[in-house]
Amino acid sequence: MLHPIPEFLYLQNKTMTMYNKRSSRIMPAVILAGVILSGVSMLILSCRNQPEGSGGSGLSARGSGNGPDGAALYVQYCATCHGTDLRGGNAQSLLDGVWQFGDGYGYVRRNIEFGIPHLGMPSYDDVLSGDEINALVEFLYAEQEKAGAVKPDPSPTLETMDYVISAEIWADDLEIPWAIVFLDEDTALVTERPGTLRMVVKGDLLEDPVKGTPEVLHEGQGGLLDVNIDPDYRKNRWIYLSYSHAIEKGSGDERPPAMTRIVRGRISNMEWVDEQVIYQAPHDTYRTTRHHYGNRIVFDKKGYLYFSIGDRGAQDQAQDPARPNGKIHRIRPDGSIPADNPFMKEGLPTLYTLGNRNPQGLSVHPETDQVWEAEHGPLGGDEINIIRKGVNYGWPVITYGRNYNGTAITEHTAMEGYAQPVMYWKPSTAVCGIEFYQGEAFPAWKNKLLVGALKYEDVRLLTVAEDRVMHEEVILKNFGRVRDVGLDLAGNIYVVVNQPDRVIRLSPIRERVGQ
Repeated sequence: MLHPIPEFLYLQNKTMTMYNKRSSRIMPAVILAGVILSGVSMLILSCRNQPEGSGGSGLSARGSGNGPDGAALYVQYCATCHGTDLRGGNAQSLLDGVWQFGDGYGYVRRNIEFGIPHLGMPSYDDVLSGDEINALVEFLYAEQEKAGAVKPDPSPTLETMDYVISAEIWADDLEIPWAIVFLDEDTALVTERPGTLRMVVKGDLLEDPVKGTPEVLHEGQGGLLDVNIDPDYRKNRWIYLSYSHAIEKGSGDERPPAMTRIVRGRISNMEWVDEQVIYQAPHDTYRTTRHHYGNRIVFDKKGYLYFSIGDRGAQDQAQDPARPNGKIHRIRPDGSIPADNPFMKEGLPTLYTLGNRNPQGLSVHPETDQVWEAEHGPLGGDEINIIRKGVNYGWPVITYGRNYNGTAITEHTAMEGYAQPVMYWKPSTAVCGIEFYQGEAFPAWKNKLLVGALKYEDVRLLTVAEDRVMHEEVILKNFGRVRDVGLDLAGNIYVVVNQPDRVIRLSPIRERVGQ
């Protein structure tokens, strides 16, 4: 059943910049900062080094005597842009419950420390100490709490450049949904990371999950991950799952080692049957870390199956062809290995690329049949790549990101022998699931790339031409952390979000062509 979302906010046209490394320049792009309060511009777009007390702030510069005074720091560095009462000025209000560039203490702290360069916000890491930044963030959250700030409900009606769109809750009562795929016009499967496979029929989430699915290691970022169907599903009924698979602890292991595994099976009377393991890494490559599993599964028109595995927290292993992590793999749907895979002699036979940090999205271009990939960077440097046979994408030898503590990973952003991404974001959006648009519901978006983001809680529509991104538009924002984007057979768009855990359906109300 579809549920309307309370109407509260309206979309506004905004302007941002995006990086296109093919052209080595910053390109303007009109975006729709969807579902944010009117007048919101950016998070903490502060004026640096303002004289203390500038702006005549009415805030009391109270200090405890035990450390930095967050209120005084706000008066000195932030009040000119964000208002003496924190309710906005040249930059957004900090009392409205909306954090446009990531909600949470860590996100806000990083935005202050490292800035948001592409929107003009400078970094403060050379101006404020760590304790001072902590004090400032604590002050901001304390003031929000006093003001009773509540994140507003998003609007059920979205305005994009091409369409007015309806946004409806299509399925909720889920637990960390991770991926979605449609089996037919009315039926979809949704994975839940704790390990359950759910079925939704005509918008109704069936009460019981599919029985007998593989046991997963649900720790950290691990669990039941992607789901996809065979290109010939109507005939063979094969369904593919990826998940974190654990083996018994070895001597000296603190916890069971784990790695991404791919299986296929069928569903009969809500039971998982006929399971076959089509990819399992060598057990000596399993790791006891609990993050960077990847994973997405896609098929090209030739019938090859591509899947991603993240670096599993061992960044240098992304360059090692004897290791499965930090790579894109290519196999056949039955698990057999194409004879022309590029690393057959020097490494693992399933490898198709090297140097991929944590690929969270894969999608195949409907016309070119090229696999496009979305990859998490560290602190900055999220990427969109076109996946090509035998190519090294550079991680961690080159990157546009930094370590989470702000230190350099490498001094290189480009080197001979390593591919540049089609596009990157700095700061990171926490780019996630992607999907090339196909369908009749939104014909103006044919072959455009839908890109979800966890941190920024948005869906972006990228206009691509060959190996370039020509335009970027935000079509949805603030519905939750976007984990995946999918399509039904008619071309309606389904957005899988966490916090809250639900699936949002986007369908057209009317076109805006000529307006």
